[in-house]
Formats: sequence, C-alpha cells, structure tokens
Amino acid sequence: MKTMARLLALVGPLAGFMALAVAFGALGNACAIFIPVFGGYGLLGLAGQPSPITLGTLTLLVILCAVFRGAFRYGEQICNHYIAFKLLADIRGKVFAALRRLCPAKLEGKERGNLITLITTDIELLEVFYAHTISPVALAIIVSVAMTIFSSIFHPLLGLVAACGYITVGIILPLIFSRLGTKQGQTLRNKQGELSSFYLESLRGLPDLLQMGQGNSRPKEILQKTVDTNKIQNSLKNFEGLSSALSGLALFVFPAISLAVSLSLFEQNAISFSAVLIPTIALFSSFGPVLALANLSGNLYHTMAAAERVLALLDEEPEVKDLESGQTPDFTGAESQDLSFSYGNEEILKGLSLDIPKHGITGITGKSGSGKSTFLKLLMRFWNAPKNQLFVSEQEISQISTAHLRKLEGFVTQETDLFHDSIEANIKLGKPDATPEQVVAAAKKASIHGFIASLPNGYDTLVGELGSTLSGGERQRIGLARAFLHDAPLLLLDEPTSNLDSLNEGVILKALLEEKDNRSVVLVSHRRSTMSVADQTYSVENGRVC
Repeated sequence: MKTMARLLALVGPLAGFMALAVAFGALGNACAIFIPVFGGYGLLGLAGQPSPITLGTLTLLVILCAVFRGAFRYGEQICNHYIAFKLLADIRGKVFAALRRLCPAKLEGKERGNLITLITTDIELLEVFYAHTISPVALAIIVSVAMTIFSSIFHPLLGLVAACGYITVGIILPLIFSRLGTKQGQTLRNKQGELSSFYLESLRGLPDLLQMGQGNSRPKEILQKTVDTNKIQNSLKNFEGLSSALSGLALFVFPAISLAVSLSLFEQNAISFSAVLIPTIALFSSFGPVLALANLSGNLYHTMAAAERVLALLDEEPEVKDLESGQTPDFTGAESQDLSFSYGNEEILKGLSLDIPKHGITGITGKSGSGKSTFLKLLMRFWNAPKNQLFVSEQEISQISTAHLRKLEGFVTQETDLFHDSIEANIKLGKPDATPEQVVAAAKKASIHGFIASLPNGYDTLVGELGSTLSGGERQRIGLARAFLHDAPLLLLDEPTSNLDSLNEGVILKALLEEKDNRSVVLVSHRRSTMSVADQTYSVENGRVC
C-alpha cells in the first residue's frame, strides 16, 4: 500500500486527465451494463409483463449504448495511456538523475544487467499500474456502488447479494492472492535482473569464453539460471490461474444466489416478476469492472515488485553528496596529510602523505592493490576522504564546490568509456563547445590524430557500442584527448599508457612534458619508462609511501 501511495502521488499534476479517464470509464461501463438490462425489459414486454419502456425506445437505447460504449472506451484508454507515458518519461528522468547522484561510489558494486533490467523492464511494467490499475480501481468502486443501489431499488436483499459479490470478486480474492504472490514477485524480478547481468557478461566476454574453451559450458549455466527463473514464474502463474478460476466461479455463484433470493421473494409476493429478471441480469452484466480488478492482481505481483525496485533506487542515498555552494579557489596545488581510507572493513590507504605542486609531473608507482587508483578517486571526491587529510588549493577537499572541483581536475581511468557516437563527439565530451581546431589539437597531443585522419569518415567515424570498433589503445588515446581538451589545471592519469606501444607512449609522454609548465599532472603507472618523465615519484606499498 505504501508503494501504491507513492506511485499515486506522482499522478497529482495529471489529476484532471485521470478524472476524465474515470468519467469516460464509468459512462462506458454503464452503457455496456445496460445493453443487456434494456434487453431484459424488452423480454418483459414481449412476454406480456409490465415494462416501463416501449420496445421502440428500448431498441433506440440499445443502439445508442452500443455506439457510446465504443466512444467512451476510446476516451478512457487514450487518457489512461497519456497519463502512463507522461509519467514513465518522468520516472525515467528521475531514475537517471538518481543514478547520476549515486555514481560512481554506489554503482561500483551493482550489476549492469540488473540496472538495465530496472531501467527498461521494471519501469515499463509501471505502465500497467498507471494505464490499467488506477482507473479500473476507481471504476470498480463507482460501478459497484451504483449497481448495488440499483439492485436495492428492487429489494434491499438483492442489493446486499450484489454488494457481497462485488466485494468478494474485487477485494477479498485479490487481497488473498496478492499476499501470497507479492514475495514471489519480488524474487522473480531479482532473478530476472541476475539473469540479465549474467547474459550481458556472457555476451561481452564471448571471445574470452571461446578462447578458454568455455563456449559450450556457458549456455548450460544460462539454461540453468533460466530454468530457476521459470520455476518462480510458473509458481506465480499457478497463483494467477487459481485466482482467475475462483473469480470466474464467483461470477456464476452470486447471480445464482441473486436469482434464488429474488424467486423466493417473488413467491412471497414481496417483489414483481421484473424484480426477478432485471437485478439478476444487471448483476451478471456488471461484474466486468471488479473482474478486471481481480485479474490485475496477477500483473500486480510483477508491477509492485518492479515499483519497489525502482523506488528503492530513487530512495538510495549517495555515498558522496554534491556540494553546490562550496569554495571555488584557483588551483595552487594539492596534498594529502596522513591520509587513511577503507572500503568497508578493507583498509586501502594508511598514513599516505604526498605533495602535488602547481606545475610539474608527480609520479605514483606501486603494486596492484596498493591504493594508487583509490587516491585519484579521493582527489576527484568519488569517495569522501576523512576530514583534514586531503587538500586542494589549501582547501579541505570536502569544502570545495563539486562542479568547481570537476573543472579543476581532469581524470583518465584505466578503462575509457566511449559512447555510440562519432569520435569527435566522444572527444568533445571534455568540452562540448570546443571548436574543430581545438579537438584536432587535443587529438594530436594524445597521438590519435593520425589514426583518425586515416579513417574514411575521419572525426565523424562512429566508434560503435562501448567503442567496440576500436582497440584498447585507441580508446585509451581518445580518453586522453578528451582530458587534454577539458584543459583542467590538475590532470589525473591512471595507467594512461598501459595499452600503448613504446612509440605512442613516447609521443604522449612528450606531450605531458610540454604540458607540465601549464598544469599539474599526477601520473599513476607500473611502467618505469612512464615514470621517467616525472619530476618527483612516490612509491606506494600497502597504502603507504615507501
């Protein structure tokens, strides 16, 4: 109910369209219900029983109901889907904003396939709630109350039978099966996310799997995970089937009870014959809205589970919050003083002290896992450093505006992420308003201009998804060009030459030497040849400077 309440709160700005959808739905259902009711009055007239409406009028009313039923149904659906698609677009925006807020610290441990499932399938399932749940619930209530009153006009007992039928089909049965299926729905959504992650990893790692002779075993693992997921899905389908069967049974049981009660009242001369026929027909033809509500319970297992996953992401607090009104100093250098940092219980840095001057190249070397990359992430404030242990421009780093800090620093990671766009667009990520000449100059510094110029489409060449059409070294050099174009006074390079041959490494190191008079460069690398350009070098082992 809390999840539903939060989803309903998003409908507020579109309440007018929702009211219109409910109004169209109520009128449309009234038309559908009274077609057989008017037919019942016609049978009364043909049988010689008293009827309040002539046969000609009844015929006209049936025709009008049939025509208006279609028009009202169309109006209801177009309003519902307009609401759904507008809200889904809004939710996608909120989810992306949440991912941006959580990145990178809170996203490092999340599986990409699971996130993709959440962004695509989970959000898409919310369309069921907005287009096929809110309006039907309101319609079920309105129609049930109206038809209960209609039956009560003939006799209060008939109204009571109708009310019991609506409550059983629309409330009692859905609640029972919803409680039984909600937990399994959540489990299913998680399993589907895990399956997506595993499948995505298998696709990306397919060349390595084939090389290692695992090409045949991987499909078996995928099949087993699919079978496990299908078991949960089949269990949910059993719940849905049983719910549907009991609801269908109720559709015949309560009209039969209504008929039996009305016949008993007729025998006692408490009601006329028309009060036997009309309420029974009305009850039988008015279960549509509550039956739609009952049938929703099966979809709601998935929908509410998906909603909880989406809302949980929106509620998640970032590890590091953006600081909008902090200090905005010019870059004058950076330093760490006895810096210590841990990922949970795992200590990464312990008493690290080093100085990064305003100009020049500072080298950091050491074994894998010694904390070199972590230090760069702390400088970028991807993670929060302890108070008074990390300073930029003589300011405690947590006091500097996030946007300003990102302007002061340019960061090149070991793995460069490229987007499915042109090479120029990927480089211009560092400075969106850069001129073509500036892009070319940055590419030359990164020793990638010659390669780009040799391509048939030059800088307009598409790099493919995740830069799949380029080699690791080419992607790395585009990342460097992006950083050069960003033109930050502090350039942080994490293994910038790891995928390059000695010739391209030499060109890039020469570019860094030319840059050191204009900016500060922090160079993390295992290579001794890379460290040769550093003005000062720190060797880090087990989180300490050796």
